[in-house]
Amino acid sequence: MSSRNGTHSGIVNVAILGCGRIAHHMAQTLQGMSRDERYSDLIRPYAVATRADESRARAFADQYGFPHAYGSYEDMLADPEIDLVYIATPHALHADQAIACMQAGKNVLVEKSFTANESQARRVLDVARKTGLTCTEAIWTRYMPSRQLVLDVLGSGEIGTPRQTYANLSYPVSGKARMTDPAMAGGALLDVGVYPINFIAMAFPDAGVERTISSCTLTDRGVDEQFSATFWLSNGVSATIDSSMVSVGSRQGVIQGDAGYLIVENINNPERIDVFDKDHRKVRSIDVPEQITGYEYQVVSAARAILDGRVECPEMPHEETLRIMRVMDSLRAQWGEVYPFER
Repeated sequence: MSSRNGTHSGIVNVAILGCGRIAHHMAQTLQGMSRDERYSDLIRPYAVATRADESRARAFADQYGFPHAYGSYEDMLADPEIDLVYIATPHALHADQAIACMQAGKNVLVEKSFTANESQARRVLDVARKTGLTCTEAIWTRYMPSRQLVLDVLGSGEIGTPRQTYANLSYPVSGKARMTDPAMAGGALLDVGVYPINFIAMAFPDAGVERTISSCTLTDRGVDEQFSATFWLSNGVSATIDSSMVSVGSRQGVIQGDAGYLIVENINNPERIDVFDKDHRKVRSIDVPEQITGYEYQVVSAARAILDGRVECPEMPHEETLRIMRVMDSLRAQWGEVYPFER
């Protein structure tokens, strides 16, 4: 890879820290990018590391064509050829791992939720500023073309002045051990609830939250199982969200104006946007571009930031990551949900 001289020459070597389900999704993405002429001169799938299982790392690397596999994170961070590390571990581990990566000279793409709370996020971003390394949150919807498509509809005036919005993301994932483990910052909020919150923040980027009402059910281990919240925004919009880790949700995002409304099918990976008039007639459907998996956009943004010498990506600047963490902290405060490491 080129030095940080503001050019786009060179290929960014990407490593994955962790071998769980989401790591496989990223590996599939990187494999596809390496075979796609749009990305093959920018990205190289390079390495994967497990915490303490070299054979598992090697099997993962062989499956996706990564040339290097490491049986410990420390061994991976000692490799001088790695430019970008994608952190694919549970939320509670992100802060220390991102800091370790940057202290080893590696740029980081940190899976959402960026950290477990705002305090951890500030620690990570302080290190990014001190090291001058790229550090960005891998909340994929922020980097997708569908984000601008929604803003284009709102800007067109087709649905009039937005007054209400609703967003849901729910999956029955309580069977996964980390989802119910307080020590891993388990619960619906940080894993699935983060998407409806980001949906609202992307649709109304200049609006602050003036008031919030929320409620949740907690598991017997004290993590949120399902919740709902309504935010009153400074632009006059009321925004209601809900998420659950024990039900199948509609995954819809709805923005309602005084002249019509739009529906985003699957806010977690938008499939299309339908626009309706005030008489509920569908005016048009907007398809989103074909993609490899949808993860490629965040990888491209991080790679370009690295090559340009920027510490953050425009799609998810550090202040925005902190703002989302602050919203989630405030919801947990309403519910009395405290992770063991916060006590």
